[in-house]
Amino acid sequence: MFLRTSVAVAAVLLVAGCSSGQQAAESREGQTGFVSGNGRVASFPAGERAAAPDFGGTTLDGKPWQLADAKGKVVVLNVWGSWCGPCREEAPAFAEAATELGESAQFIGLNTRDLDTAAPRKFVEVFKVPYPSLYDPQGRLLLKFRGQKISASSIPSTLVIDKDGKVASRVLGPVTKQTLLGMVKDAG
Repeated sequence: MFLRTSVAVAAVLLVAGCSSGQQAAESREGQTGFVSGNGRVASFPAGERAAAPDFGGTTLDGKPWQLADAKGKVVVLNVWGSWCGPCREEAPAFAEAATELGESAQFIGLNTRDLDTAAPRKFVEVFKVPYPSLYDPQGRLLLKFRGQKISASSIPSTLVIDKDGKVASRVLGPVTKQTLLGMVKDAG
C-alpha cells in the first residue's frame, strides 16, 4: 500500500512539474504570465526616434555590460525568458542573425523573470546563443523602458537601437532571421 501511494504521489509531482512555460511563469509568486505580441515591426523615421534609456547590468556570465559601451554601433536588444515558448521559437533566428552580422551589430539579450541563472544558461547553451544576456530576474531593467517604445509585459520583445542610441524599430513577439537582418539594415 505504501509503495503504491508513493508511486502515485511521485506521478502527480512529475506531471505537475511538466507545466508549460506560461503556467510556470503564472504560478511564480508575485508574477503574472506574459503577453506575446504579433511579431509586426514598428519602424521609426530617423527624425522621430526616441532615445533608448541608458541601461546595463550584469550578464549571465557575471560580466558587466552597458549600452553606453556600444555607442556608435547598432544594438539589437532581445527581451526573453527561458520559460517563454515564443522565445525558444525565435532563438535560432537570433543566433543565426548575430553570427551573420558579426561585428556590424551588437546583440544583447535581456533575460527576465528567470529566478536563477541555471535555466537561462541552459537556454543559451542549447540554442548556441553567441552574444551575452543581461540577467534581470525582477524586471528592473525593463522598467527603464516604461513609456518608451517597448512594453515590459510583452515577451519576447526586440528593439533595434541605431548608432546614435535611438530606437529605430521594435517588434513585440517572435521574429525571423530575415526580419532581424532588415531591421539592422534599416537602422544603420
